[in-house]
Amino acid sequence: MSQQPPAPADSVGEFLHEFLLDPARHSPDAPAVVESAQPGHPLTTTYAELGALVDVYAAGLDALGIETGARVILESDTTAHALALLLACSRAGLTFIPVSPEMPHPRLLSIVATARPALHLQPPDGTRTDLPHTVGTARFGPTGLTIERAPERHTPRRRVPCATDPAYIIFTSGTTGRPKGVVMSHRAVIAFYRGMLAHRIATPEDRIASTSPLHFDFSLLNIGLALGSGASVVPVPQDLVRWPRHLLRVLRETGATQVNGVPSIWRQTLRYEPERLAALDRLRGILFCGEEFPLPELRRLQQLRPDARIINCYGATESMACSFKDVPNPLPDTVERLSIGIAHPGAEILLVDETGNVVTEPGVLGEIHLRSPALFSGYWDDPAATRSALVPDPLCPQSGQLVLRTGDLAVRREDGEFAFCGRTDSQVQINGNRVELGEVARRLTDFPGATAATAMVLPRPDGGVRLTAFVVLAADQAGTDPAELRDFCARTLPAYMAPQDIELLDRLPTTANGKVDRALLADMAGADRPGAAPAGPLDRVRRPTPEK
Repeated sequence: MSQQPPAPADSVGEFLHEFLLDPARHSPDAPAVVESAQPGHPLTTTYAELGALVDVYAAGLDALGIETGARVILESDTTAHALALLLACSRAGLTFIPVSPEMPHPRLLSIVATARPALHLQPPDGTRTDLPHTVGTARFGPTGLTIERAPERHTPRRRVPCATDPAYIIFTSGTTGRPKGVVMSHRAVIAFYRGMLAHRIATPEDRIASTSPLHFDFSLLNIGLALGSGASVVPVPQDLVRWPRHLLRVLRETGATQVNGVPSIWRQTLRYEPERLAALDRLRGILFCGEEFPLPELRRLQQLRPDARIINCYGATESMACSFKDVPNPLPDTVERLSIGIAHPGAEILLVDETGNVVTEPGVLGEIHLRSPALFSGYWDDPAATRSALVPDPLCPQSGQLVLRTGDLAVRREDGEFAFCGRTDSQVQINGNRVELGEVARRLTDFPGATAATAMVLPRPDGGVRLTAFVVLAADQAGTDPAELRDFCARTLPAYMAPQDIELLDRLPTTANGKVDRALLADMAGADRPGAAPAGPLDRVRRPTPEK
């Protein structure tokens, strides 16, 4: 059982649960979570009720005698009970690992083998079975925990939680095929939350719709923004996010005043339900993160909600995020790249060139290195990968301070802010020429009627590579020929940067986190080659452009 001293009465504390439950001290009856339980009947959980749930779950966890610092898998969608349980893990001195109920079983078993959790938790309707006998299993509900298989008991080596302990581990895709666990301490998370709240993005009167799944770190950002501001978090069920009319219904019925999510959540709504979006008169804030927002879609969103404050959030899972910058309203036609601003208070962005020198001149490309108290502790059980991401401070390596090498490219603007310019791994070589895939995609979205685009390099059947692009056009542009897009690119881009293949799609497929599913696009493009498998669940409008 953990032995954590109480926080001083005038402090919000250094642990996740203390910080996020602080509004319960002065606004216990304020709504903390507003759920769309069923159409027309939103369900509200107050801060006092959320705190009571945390008490129940923390008592249940303490009774199991799990050692301080042990890992607990939380497999759930975002609900009031799931939020209470992750806060209870914090109070009990345990590290939670959020995973999706839709996660393939072999991948979950891989995480179990890697993280060696003491306990697996799921809601009453959870369907996960056949977990290793070394893992305890339980279900959580209004009455507390229902233990199915008690976790193994060991002689505790630790009893007192520390702010430097891991608060959670987020598992992301790894380049080796093995899930990569990003370990975030309480101290790092709270430092980030404080830096984020300094931007005054939300007020206690706000209701912040979170459209990201619980296992995506953006969801934890949304939770921290809402509860840290004394506002309400509105978790949007994942099976409704991808359906515009259902998404808008949830926003309307819950009274959402702000919507946070990846840019792709708006694509179908802008295309099929613009009038209903324009009618959401309570919506006054939009925050996006995870990918670049296609500028045509962003301008259309501003036209429909001209009074909304739109914020570009930039950052990586390894620091939760890094910066917040208001999008100019209206967005000038001359803008080609959005500013990501500067790092949040308490953090600093550095640019480092290919030779390892710090870039100080405006307009010179460099890799973003982040100095921040909100950096992750490391990748779980992967010291080599940790050493490649947490590197000595390039300005003073003698200090022993580490900074995050992000793999993101940017330039410093004349006004001192930064503009994101893509990834180091999105710079590809085509016939000996360096090509930035983001620049190709941005040019394609400048085409009249284009709403979104992505570019990638794919292997040719006979060897070599081809630059391939996938483009979404407005519904009234269905008659466009892909050759027109290639010619459009060729007017301003070098010949080697003009896509050789262009696919027109009804939509860009997305992963569970809402990012473009590049693997599925590659599989679909492979269907054009002899003997390849069918394209899969995409609505293809036209075939590839013949090579000129």
